[in-house]
Amino acid sequence: MPAPEALAARAGREGGLRASVFVRLQRLLPQHALSRAVYHLTRSRIGILKNLLITSFVRAFRPRMAEAVEPDPLRYPSFNDFFTRALRAGARPIAPQPELIVSPVDGAVSQIGLLDGLGLIQAKGREYRLDALLGSRPAHAEQLPAAAEWTRRLTGGAFATLYLAPYDYHRIHMPLGGALRAAWYVPGRLFSVNTVTCAAVDSLYARNERVVCAFESERGLSFVIVLVGALFVGSMSTLWHGQITPGGPRRRRELRALAPAPAFLSKGAEMGRFNMGSTVILLFPERTLEWAAALGPGNRVRMGEMLARLRMP
Repeated sequence: MPAPEALAARAGREGGLRASVFVRLQRLLPQHALSRAVYHLTRSRIGILKNLLITSFVRAFRPRMAEAVEPDPLRYPSFNDFFTRALRAGARPIAPQPELIVSPVDGAVSQIGLLDGLGLIQAKGREYRLDALLGSRPAHAEQLPAAAEWTRRLTGGAFATLYLAPYDYHRIHMPLGGALRAAWYVPGRLFSVNTVTCAAVDSLYARNERVVCAFESERGLSFVIVLVGALFVGSMSTLWHGQITPGGPRRRRELRALAPAPAFLSKGAEMGRFNMGSTVILLFPERTLEWAAALGPGNRVRMGEMLARLRMP
């Protein structure tokens, strides 16, 4: 019988091979065409089809329907309505203290910490750049002037990357009260954002398509929420812009708010939605906060729970 060390080494090689095949397959797939197909499938209101999709999902992932406003999964008119279901009042208490920044989503911490200048950690041994994430590299600065300004504000700051699995609640909320100051769309690929792909694809979050929303708090604190698209994420939408993907032009562009749009959203208010699992990245300026000491990669968080404490003047 092989020694335990040999078995472990073989398991590692086999796992690495499977991961390599998985990532190579994603490179070959028509990512956007598949995501558009998922978009239409999940919005079907054909009773037999939508019920099959919902019951299969419930059986596989066992979502906590008791937390939802409508606890019966088959009463939703489409799979997407079920997937982006609202939570009942009080299901996610919001930390009330004004100095506390809360999680905008239910999910898991992928990475959390401080930027090294423009550098963010993607996974162990892999970094990517803030200017690439926000779409403000020199070649594109003229196209997205707001991106260059917000890159300047956030250089050397703090970041948290939060991954939403398919079974998580998929509405996105405000981590802090703020007014929308700018928003833009950056086109890209649609790689999966799971741990396997994050460990294998360079600058993954700066390669995938994304929506960037930049805010200022009542006290003038700048912060950014980045919605990162992923494979089979049929759409991303915000309260101000409605559905951004799919349907709009796939080019770098500033997003114009639809009227009427709220000037200010309080902490915990809904600001956007994903269809299927993806990632949210929070960005704050240098020396403005301290992340909760207990948080690290792999920790689960729930919307409304404390992520950080502001450094009050």
